[in-house]
Amino acid sequence: MKTLYTLFSFLSLIYASSGQENFNPHTLPRPLIVDLYKKVPLSEDVVLHCTSWRFAVEANNLSPWKTIPKECKDYVDDYMNKKGYKSDLERVSKEAILYASTVELKGDGKDIWVFDVDETLLSNLPYYAQHGYGLEIFDNVAFDEWVDKGTAEAIESSLKLYDELVKLGFKVFLLTGRSERRRNITVENLTKIGFHDWEKLILRGAEDQGKPATQLKSEKRGQMVEEGYRIHGNSGDQWSDLLGSPVSVRSFKLPNPMYYIA
Repeated sequence: MKTLYTLFSFLSLIYASSGQENFNPHTLPRPLIVDLYKKVPLSEDVVLHCTSWRFAVEANNLSPWKTIPKECKDYVDDYMNKKGYKSDLERVSKEAILYASTVELKGDGKDIWVFDVDETLLSNLPYYAQHGYGLEIFDNVAFDEWVDKGTAEAIESSLKLYDELVKLGFKVFLLTGRSERRRNITVENLTKIGFHDWEKLILRGAEDQGKPATQLKSEKRGQMVEEGYRIHGNSGDQWSDLLGSPVSVRSFKLPNPMYYIA
């Protein structure tokens, strides 16, 4: 009430000094209006709480979760759009490149690296920005509509890793939970932003409907091994991209505090 009274008194003084018969508040300087709606900084307690929560997410210490905590929406927004997310992505890519450079390839075309697609090669951040950065329950229909636009951007650090692996001589397998029905738009989106020369793109077929991601991806990796491929590396933003059997020699978890896929 005190703030409103002060503002009212200020406006009254302007009105009195102007001598205008028809006072128009919209003629006031814009900075006054903007300051009234300035975003409130996160408290130290909220930052600590949400940082601990994000650590638990990345370490896979939480039980399956459906949405981010309500109080962490602005925290996740800041993490995804400021320096934190980009820095963490670059660290993962750097470590993967260091490891890949030490691998002795056989030269028979059977040394491979597996990549997930969404939030590993492709960034769907514009979609999640419209849905509270994970604050809303995941909507398959709405997400598929976004996918069908084919406008997802590359995760630049992953594109760098991808290109380095191809140069080193690895065969690249793309393994995604996307439906086989979205093969064409997925290929179009990937190639448009710089991903080329993969060996196989494996999507969820009709026979895979209903399978949890961990089961699906484990089975597909098992088929690779049965075909004589050696899985040296595996990159994914979900633990379900990396767990199960068989596993790669090294697995690289990209950060993703926005959603969880079992």
